[in-house]
Amino acid sequence: MSLIRPEPDAEPYPGPHSGAHPCELIPGDPACGLVLACDHASNFVPPDIALGVPEREFSRHIAYDIGAAGVTRRLARALGAPAVLTNFSRLIIDPNRGRADPTLVMRLSDGAIVPGNARIDEAGKAARIARFYEPFDAGIAAALAAAEAAGRVPQLVTIHSFTPYWRGVPRPWHVGILYDRDERLARPLIEALKADPASLVVGDNDPYGGGLPGDTIDRHATIRGLPNALVEIRQDLVASEEGQHEWAERFARILRPLLRA
Repeated sequence: MSLIRPEPDAEPYPGPHSGAHPCELIPGDPACGLVLACDHASNFVPPDIALGVPEREFSRHIAYDIGAAGVTRRLARALGAPAVLTNFSRLIIDPNRGRADPTLVMRLSDGAIVPGNARIDEAGKAARIARFYEPFDAGIAAALAAAEAAGRVPQLVTIHSFTPYWRGVPRPWHVGILYDRDERLARPLIEALKADPASLVVGDNDPYGGGLPGDTIDRHATIRGLPNALVEIRQDLVASEEGQHEWAERFARILRPLLRA
């Protein structure tokens, strides 16, 4: 199988011996009060990891969140906010899962078998956690710590995308905002999106439920009492650069006054 590269404007993860970070770290103003993260930014698999998955599968949502990286980068630039994006496929390990979650390393994903994960043992999982999962965690933790050091209570927003259909059923939402018990950021985002002149169909803890134990929001925001929201945008709306720009601008317009407040 040939190497799978990230989206065109992504920074590829160059491999285990290069000394490069397995995440893309976008610098920003720590005093802006916002930290962005993109858990499933890339579909790249380093050459020393053999998953045994046909290359065509890496263009699907099982490998990464289509369009999410482009939205995250554009939003970070628009707001001057720091951002942390993965440079590896979620098929290697899913950083938006708790360490004990059975879907941390997927053996079967939406009908696609992942032979390289089928017999992975605890030592193999631990190695992937150390190499990929922990650096992503460390990048987010460092950005949040810098915001606090700058005298701001940071808000954490993670950017994802979801498929237009699930098991043949169309999904009506254009965008969804997910949260657990803390609605300080999620509720204003939902109300602002509903008021958008584009007449958006906005999911309130849809198309997925919020509050997944051990996920990125839980590990970094919920446990520390920080305002947070998980953004899900329908993939057909952000598959193009034009769509990514549109949605980044939309969220920039919404978040600017919230950050000032």
